Amino acid sequence: MKEYYLGLDLGGTKILTGLADKNGKILARSRKDTEAKYGEEKIIANMVESIEDVLAKTELKAEDIKCLGIGSPGPLDAKKGIIIENSNLPWKNVAIVDRIEKEVGIKTLLKNDANAAALGEKWFGAGRKVKNLVYITISTGVGGGAIINQELFTGVNDNACEIGHTVIDPDGPLCGCGNHGCLEAFASGTAIGRMAQEATAEGKSKKMLDLADNIIEDVDAVICAQAAYQGDQIAKDIFAIAGFYLGIGLANLINIFNTEMIILGGGVMKASDLFLDKALELMRENALAGPLEIVEIREAELGSDIGLMGAIAVAMEDRLIKNG
Repeated sequence: MKEYYLGLDLGGTKILTGLADKNGKILARSRKDTEAKYGEEKIIANMVESIEDVLAKTELKAEDIKCLGIGSPGPLDAKKGIIIENSNLPWKNVAIVDRIEKEVGIKTLLKNDANAAALGEKWFGAGRKVKNLVYITISTGVGGGAIINQELFTGVNDNACEIGHTVIDPDGPLCGCGNHGCLEAFASGTAIGRMAQEATAEGKSKKMLDLADNIIEDVDAVICAQAAYQGDQIAKDIFAIAGFYLGIGLANLINIFNTEMIILGGGVMKASDLFLDKALELMRENALAGPLEIVEIREAELGSDIGLMGAIAVAMEDRLIKNG
């Protein structure tokens, strides 16, 4: 008997939906704008339309689908199927699972997008051969998820593995969460952009200012990377700082989780050659010898499909664990 699963990656600007067979092979996909500015009902309508579009492309009906997985930024309550809030989506305490199930008639599961990505990399990406891993996404923020004995570790109320909000230096810069010196405040794309803007405002990098057409507010992590690749030493130093603190964060994760693998993903990893060597150097200096000896640091394999494959893995999780 054929089995089909749906995954929906919900983002602030786009909705990606895909239909997969029991092996996780994507058979059809759909992309729609989230259109968040039009409010909650429009977002949900676009999610439903995206699901219906994929079903139409495959000529399948709702009853042919075993499960739908949704990966969404949080905070959220996965057990109750509620998205509590989101800085990029204009809603609060939305019972998204109930709404989608009523609209399309398909069993639906919800997971935090970083947790979903961890599942995707475990079952379809770099972590296929290990039972224990930590996944870190280094992008606008720093997030993550842990797989322990092949199962996602979520904590008591879905707040485990807030890796970006582990404090690396209590005297460090203010983080978006309100604390000082979090890993996210040093190693995220936002943090790199902040350091780059500060350096440019202080007149330390003409290169970054030129790349931003003399608009300091437009200096961001992408421009910082461009400047670094063009030889700008200040830009290189900023990535070295990010790598320094990322390395301390990695050492902490190794000492805490003692997993076989740590997988690094997210948009900032496109510039990994600017900071990863420094991160690995600090990691080796600070991690305990026992867990350091067995851990492998890998870059994520799923690339731009990680959100979609993560959502599909959410839908397929029970099957994947059973057959794993």
